[in-house]
Amino acid sequence: MTSRREPRETIDRWLAHFRSLEAVGLAGDWLAPVRRAAIDSFASRGFPTTKDEDWKYTNVEPVVRVPWTPVFASTPNGVPARAVERLGLGLAGTRLVFVNGHLGRALSSVVPRPGANVGSLAEAMLRDERALVAAHLARHARPDRTAFAALNAAFTLDGALVHVPDGSEYEDPIQLLFLSSSREADTVSHPRVLVALGRSSRATLVETYGATGPGASLTNTVVEIVLGDGAALDHVKLVEGGRAAAHVALTEVVQGRDSRYRSWSLALGASFARNDLCVLLDGEGAACTLDGLYLASDEELVDNHTRIDHAKPRGTSRELYKGILDGRSRAVFNGKVIVRPGAQQTDAQQTNKNLLLSERAEVDTKPELQIRADDVKCSHGAAIGQLDPEAVFYCKSRGMDETTARRTLTWGFASDVVRRIPMAPLRDAIDTRLAERLAPEHGGTR
Repeated sequence: MTSRREPRETIDRWLAHFRSLEAVGLAGDWLAPVRRAAIDSFASRGFPTTKDEDWKYTNVEPVVRVPWTPVFASTPNGVPARAVERLGLGLAGTRLVFVNGHLGRALSSVVPRPGANVGSLAEAMLRDERALVAAHLARHARPDRTAFAALNAAFTLDGALVHVPDGSEYEDPIQLLFLSSSREADTVSHPRVLVALGRSSRATLVETYGATGPGASLTNTVVEIVLGDGAALDHVKLVEGGRAAAHVALTEVVQGRDSRYRSWSLALGASFARNDLCVLLDGEGAACTLDGLYLASDEELVDNHTRIDHAKPRGTSRELYKGILDGRSRAVFNGKVIVRPGAQQTDAQQTNKNLLLSERAEVDTKPELQIRADDVKCSHGAAIGQLDPEAVFYCKSRGMDETTARRTLTWGFASDVVRRIPMAPLRDAIDTRLAERLAPEHGGTR
């Protein structure tokens, strides 16, 4: 069945890329049935349009019409060391660097921990971890979830595996750095990440995206996170690809009994950014905290869709997403909280706040609650506003000029999210990034 959503040549281009993948033998691994089902799903459905409820405010046409070129081989050479260090955020410990979706071994470093496995997903598929990968890969973030998830399942060649066994703690933060390096053509990569934490284990994951080179790039990422009973994961994601970069990501989290998941999603720059974060509290007493900060200027678009699914009793969720928009930028926030029948004593709170620095900026915010249990405590709220003129005047009365006053107040609005990040070095690095982005020469406050 052909798609009715976009010209046939758009789909045919992706199908031709898949045939090229098969021709070089890269699609003939044990994931071959998953790949084939995924590409068939994409071919029949095509890309979403604004007629789809989950994409009502986001037009993907500017992204999908680009004739992206997949990178089937590792190309780490030529990536500036300064780019790696800058995006490395000054963190010590384990760092896996991926260039166009492939592990750059010479750019990476791993601090071994007893029993833990942190490394290339492609290599893990061929070794002892294959059973673990097979048990979870594409099981939670299913290929039929979205067209982009289907393309990821069809084209993913590498990515990261993070496995921490029962009762263990990976003391240092684990950084996964994804670089798009486009020299001649507009490139697309489809990295995949699988995180599996055993019972009562702990880890910190820092997921970072950036871009180098003169060409445009699209990173289409899928992340699957599985937390065993009593496990705890702190997860920081930073996207700052630049104005020639597009970013699409689906993250699926499954939590066991009494597990803890804390997420900080920071979108500080991309021409097009879509983040889907879905958390399933599938064990009694599970808890999650989702914090987000997104900045957009000029004609950038950033779209955050979150879903917190309370499937078992005594679950707790807290969500705070804040946006700062300038120029002719647009933002979308859709936060859905679901309380299933039987998930009694659920406690869920959700807040979205947006600061508009320009009369031309636009935000669409849609908080949702779907409650099917009667013994719950749930609330949600959304707000859109501008800088308070009285607050600006107060700052100016203390000696600040207009620009400094506006930057200070804007930074104060954003810092409510940044200061919650538990690691001081990482928090300081994000503060620096935030100050740079808010500077007038970068299109920040005017």
